[in-house]
Amino acid sequence: MRNHYRAIDAHIHLDHYEEVDRAPMLQRAFEAGIEAVIAVSMNLTSCKENERLAKQFPGKVHPAYGFHPEQPILSEDEVHKLVAWIREMHAEGESFAIGEVGLPYYSRTTAEADEVAFDEEPYLVLLDRFAALAAELDRPIVLHAVYEDGAKACDIMERHQVKRVHFHWFKGDTATVERMIRSGYYISITPDVAYEDEIRELVERYPLEQMMVETDGPWPFEGPYEGRATTPEFVHDVCAQIAAIKQLPEQIVREQLLHNTREFYKL
Repeated sequence: MRNHYRAIDAHIHLDHYEEVDRAPMLQRAFEAGIEAVIAVSMNLTSCKENERLAKQFPGKVHPAYGFHPEQPILSEDEVHKLVAWIREMHAEGESFAIGEVGLPYYSRTTAEADEVAFDEEPYLVLLDRFAALAAELDRPIVLHAVYEDGAKACDIMERHQVKRVHFHWFKGDTATVERMIRSGYYISITPDVAYEDEIRELVERYPLEQMMVETDGPWPFEGPYEGRATTPEFVHDVCAQIAAIKQLPEQIVREQLLHNTREFYKL
């Protein structure tokens, strides 16, 4: 057990775990040196559950409120209710981020491959609205925007001058990566850094000072994690992988990653 190490899981779908498993899993993680988790949301119902979990584990579970883009777009009434609820949380002085929000890369490309019409415009409009909200409320924003969607997301973030931008599990071209670095945007690295060359190359290129670690749990991983349930402790392995790729002392890397996440999310 690596309880002498400290780390933060910067992106986890905590409400997607079976309710009976959540508390025991979190307790094990905290005992194993996981200082906190950032619990991202899928929709308003998910937001409310993550708010409840944040109150159940104060100082340990930090929620992010939003709408995951890989699902049918919200109606205007649903958007209004979600944004109004987020504003209510802000007015009550709660600590939270905006997320998970972004663009529907996988839904769009699947539809295109099946020769099915897909209208991306409503998703772009919704992300623009979330970016404006993040800027207005001075909240971090957690993005699902990969490959060519990364540049589109950068355009929107720049338009609203969002200060704290976190691209989770990012994959994309060199030009977009360089743009993200120049803009001071953060990325988080998942356990697939152990076996995916694309992610290992990203770690080589991206500054350690703009990096965090995550599990995106309960998403399952391959390689050394095949058949294992994803838990927050996996980020300890991610830290070690980053240190090896960067060829830096592991303890220094771990301390920097922890510092980055604390500062970005104001924990």
